[in-house]
Amino acid sequence: MPAEQTHAEIVAALTSRWPEHRVAPTLGRIRALTELLGDPQRAYPVIHLTGTNGKGSTAAMIESLLRADGLRTGRFTSPHVMSVTERIAIDGEPISNERFDELWREIEPYVALVDERKIDGVSMTFFEIMTAMAYAAFADAPVNVAVVEVGLGGTWDATNVVDAAVAVVTPVDLDHTHLLGRTIAEITREKAGIIKPGAHAILAGQSLEAAEILLARCAEVGALPQREGVDFGVIDRKLAVAGQLIRLSGADGPVDEIFLPFYGAHQAANAAQALAAAEAFLGLKALHPDVVREGFAQVHFPGRLELVRRSPPVVLDAAHNPHGARAAAEGITEAFAFTPLIGVIAVMTDKDARGILEVFEEIMNHVVITRVASTSRGMPAEALGEVAAEVFGASRVTVVPRLDDAIDRAVALAEEDGVGSPGVLITGSVVAVGEARTLLVGNEPVLVPSASEDLDDVWDVDYSDNGHDSGQDWR
Repeated sequence: MPAEQTHAEIVAALTSRWPEHRVAPTLGRIRALTELLGDPQRAYPVIHLTGTNGKGSTAAMIESLLRADGLRTGRFTSPHVMSVTERIAIDGEPISNERFDELWREIEPYVALVDERKIDGVSMTFFEIMTAMAYAAFADAPVNVAVVEVGLGGTWDATNVVDAAVAVVTPVDLDHTHLLGRTIAEITREKAGIIKPGAHAILAGQSLEAAEILLARCAEVGALPQREGVDFGVIDRKLAVAGQLIRLSGADGPVDEIFLPFYGAHQAANAAQALAAAEAFLGLKALHPDVVREGFAQVHFPGRLELVRRSPPVVLDAAHNPHGARAAAEGITEAFAFTPLIGVIAVMTDKDARGILEVFEEIMNHVVITRVASTSRGMPAEALGEVAAEVFGASRVTVVPRLDDAIDRAVALAEEDGVGSPGVLITGSVVAVGEARTLLVGNEPVLVPSASEDLDDVWDVDYSDNGHDSGQDWR
């Protein structure tokens, strides 16, 4: 009798399937599998999130708020930073390797049945299987609510076999244009597909064209829209130790003195959207202010302007498109004001490398260009370095192909002058941040001071956080 697969072998077998950086726009396979599993996604209500940036952070905030209110939660997000088990969380904690393996063994025979059918000519993809595993895990737990982030887009995303009670749309911008569409309008139409009949639609501030499409979708399906800047939003914010203090508009009026352990105006806006989503899920019932404060204070989501080293400071941010890069640039400038700021950047081949570099050129004194090691999708350091030299000027660019060596070089550059307040920002892709976090942190969480302490491819999803445009338009 063959030996049972190890966790590493299971993960390797799953990731060898049609990967997240290829697209198979159909719900046929995931529907076939969930039907064989008894439609576990219908066993609990769902809050569904889409958008270009900010989905992961907003999902984590929503979940933390609902847990603080006493609900048992499931959360499905992607891609992962360090371990595939991060994608499926119960009560805020990733499932164990053992539970992951158990879930796979439970659904494997049903996956084989769907594979045999070759629906639309394709076996089940990695992301489709992960989605089914998450839905099954939440049903088995069981959870009171599942917070589900799309993989890519909306209408044809594998997660969209749910009919969510609350649909959250973070800011829409250009990304994955070769798959979702070349314009904001085309991309928004795809993402609007998660808004279902009778749902509450929690809509972040958008461009005029995106706003019109989202509101038309709400009217078409009878969904109730709530709009940032009109129905909810950030009233005030100020820097605090290890984050910021914010004041948000809630269902019963302002909620003040909220500590948010994230940096940047974009994260405050994400928090406002998270509070609106949580209260909409509860039937537009206001959460007690103490519950709101507890929920936000306890939220954790790695790789979002995350400080992982202090001497000199090293910060990680998973920005992987120009929209996310702008948010990261604004956030790190406001929160840290490093002088000099040295960047370590690695990007995927299918991303807008020039656009990302042009944003960071404005704030980085020097950039160390490198590449990721764990996937062939990483843009070669030499090729990225050529683009960087055009953007930064050759004298401000160093190319170091290995990430560990690149980090060492960046730290040395930051400390070179011995004056100022130097710092390092590692960014450009979720994969780069994951690899850097493994090198710098290992598997242990990074301990940061609390608010009371003194300081000091292309299912791979849009995981970095959003920059919010003050020019959002709601008609």
